[in-house]
Amino acid sequence: MCELFGMSSRLPADVSVSLEKLADHGGHAGPHRDGWGLAYYSGKDAQIVREPSAASESACVRFIEEQRLASRCVVGHIRRATVGANTLANTQPFARELGGRMHVFAHNGELPGVFDDPRVGLGRFRPIGDTDSERAFCWLLARFEALGAGARVPSLAARLEIVVELARTLTELGPAANFLFGDGDALFAHAHRRQLAEGAEIMPPGLHLLCRSCRQETPLVDSAALQIRGGHEQRVVLLASVPLTDEPWEPLAEGEIVVLQHGRIAARAQPLRAGARTM
Repeated sequence: MCELFGMSSRLPADVSVSLEKLADHGGHAGPHRDGWGLAYYSGKDAQIVREPSAASESACVRFIEEQRLASRCVVGHIRRATVGANTLANTQPFARELGGRMHVFAHNGELPGVFDDPRVGLGRFRPIGDTDSERAFCWLLARFEALGAGARVPSLAARLEIVVELARTLTELGPAANFLFGDGDALFAHAHRRQLAEGAEIMPPGLHLLCRSCRQETPLVDSAALQIRGGHEQRVVLLASVPLTDEPWEPLAEGEIVVLQHGRIAARAQPLRAGARTM
């Protein structure tokens, strides 16, 4: 299966060390050599780089690492193709504009039921490629547009309710439905199940989480917590399919949703049980 990576920070930070470790899984230390992509948010927009080839062999990945691009929100994906050809159109993360903000989506898992389930209404959105992941993204966008696509961002509670509904349904449509979704204001993450090795059982955890805080005076060397820009306290939350360091990453529960804003956990939800709780 594919691997996901996400970052939310209070101040702009670069993910060079995390990217190096993730890219190594993309065809060298791992089998995910069918494509890779990164989305770096800058306000309402996002700079997106994708290639339908192995991240571990990419000169573009090396360039990004050297340039140390900084952002407050990053979404990354390395692909092992299961549905859809090995093409740019099927390479994640996917992105669309809605309400004057760039929306970004990356998925890990298999969702065969998403192609013919009558609940999956795409509205005006259409996939460019032929993956189950992009179809799920178009469905999510259609639900968000119905919520209101004006310049004003809907409340976090209203957006979370839609993500919870989507996550609950996706878990019925396939064995694994881990995803990251950024809307230019928050980063939503849903953890489900994943397959650790070929032929292994598909089981939780589907995502892991790591929270960090630090000051500029205590730089982090060889750390996935990233370079700090500015003299204020930095907060960083990292998400990954598999831990990228030896630190105590928190495995998320099956079906758990985490919402990140400005380097903190803004909300958590458990759609398989009771509803949402905010922090």
